[in-house]
Amino acid sequence: MESRDGSEKIYPSGYEPKETNNIDANVRNQLLDQILKSSPTEFINTDLFTVMAKRRSTRKFTDKIVETVKIDKIIAAADTAPTAGNFQGFEIFYVKSSEKKQQLVEACNNQPYVNAPVVLVYCKNPSRVKLDFSEEILKKFAIQDATLAASYSQLAAQALGLSSIWIGMFDEQKVMKVINTDLIPSSVLCIGYPKQDKFPKPRRNLQELVHVVW
Repeated sequence: MESRDGSEKIYPSGYEPKETNNIDANVRNQLLDQILKSSPTEFINTDLFTVMAKRRSTRKFTDKIVETVKIDKIIAAADTAPTAGNFQGFEIFYVKSSEKKQQLVEACNNQPYVNAPVVLVYCKNPSRVKLDFSEEILKKFAIQDATLAASYSQLAAQALGLSSIWIGMFDEQKVMKVINTDLIPSSVLCIGYPKQDKFPKPRRNLQELVHVVW
């Protein structure tokens, strides 16, 4: 298989991608670059380690509307996440309807903060992963892809001065019905401006966390 510059592309055995639909990647990448490189409307410290240190789960959001440019960046960040074979085995459902959000609250174990200013549902789509593996393995790749995409979005939200909460407790069938899909959800990400900033919580000592294997 040849790359765009004419050189041969070598894939590990079993990872050779099948033919995909003819989409101009240059157009997609130009749009992605434009979104990610657009200037923020206010000063925010986007140092990666500062962003990670400040990220906290937020259950109370203000009513302030999240700017479209920030939502675009959060979704674009998901598009940059690593995926199996670069096939992006996930889809994102951006829930805007107030009625649908309330239905999601019920589907998510009646957690009221699911009715947030921005609600994104990340779903697994193993059919996109064109690798020669069993269905079970493709499903595993898809949940990994969807999880990484959501985590990238969560960090992007924090970097943009927003806060979020990751929802993993939900009735899959109810969520699928609300967003009208046959794709199985892996997580729901609720985003908005926090009512108050939270201080860091204590974490494990790294010596307890990391196990060195020789």
